[in-house]
Amino acid sequence: MTVTNRQSGTNVHEVADGIYRINTPIEIKGAGGFSFNQYVIVDDEPLLFHTGLRKMFPLVREAVASILPVAKLRHIAFSHVEADECGSLNEWLAAAPHAAPLCGSVAAMVSISDLADRAPRALADGELLSLGEHSVRWFDAPHLPHAWECGFLMEERTSTLFCGDLFTQGGSDLPVTTETDILAPSEAFRKQMDYFSHTKNARGMIERLAATKPATLACMHGSVWRGDGAQLLRGLADALSA
Repeated sequence: MTVTNRQSGTNVHEVADGIYRINTPIEIKGAGGFSFNQYVIVDDEPLLFHTGLRKMFPLVREAVASILPVAKLRHIAFSHVEADECGSLNEWLAAAPHAAPLCGSVAAMVSISDLADRAPRALADGELLSLGEHSVRWFDAPHLPHAWECGFLMEERTSTLFCGDLFTQGGSDLPVTTETDILAPSEAFRKQMDYFSHTKNARGMIERLAATKPATLACMHGSVWRGDGAQLLRGLADALSA
């Protein structure tokens, strides 16, 4: 692990072949520790997943620059429209002049075509995009856990699911990667602040993600998880149905 900013604790770690996690731990007054993760896929067309909050842009840019030249980024991707997902989108577009927003068709239609300084690349449900050696497939997942335009990316070569807010874990001193249970701590966090929409379609969408058999779950908040992702996802579906 490389610490790129000692004041904030922002750090970088390769969590799968050619895939790097950028992590910034924070302390929230009265609420304990938390963390924000972004991910970079290094390839012919490098991809950043999650931009981070607008005010975090200097920290995240510094971390990305430790991985590759920022100007080489080609895709600025995110799960849904929210400050920690795409708050610094336009700052990234300015820093990476050949990059474009990458999102689902609903996000492009209702928000990003207007909010972004550059036209988005909208992915249809199930569409595969080649980055070079890596390929990412988009899955529409409306209201899972929240937002009409929500969706997820699956990197097929490494079986890495960029699962956004699913399996959010509280805490600021968690391990980079883990093979221990993250469902229980993520459910404990959800009971404190239930951020799920509880859509009736959750089980079907989760089963579709499980069918991709992810081996790595790249969570937005907390540790990256490794193991039988299908089993863990189905456990989440059971917990949501309980």
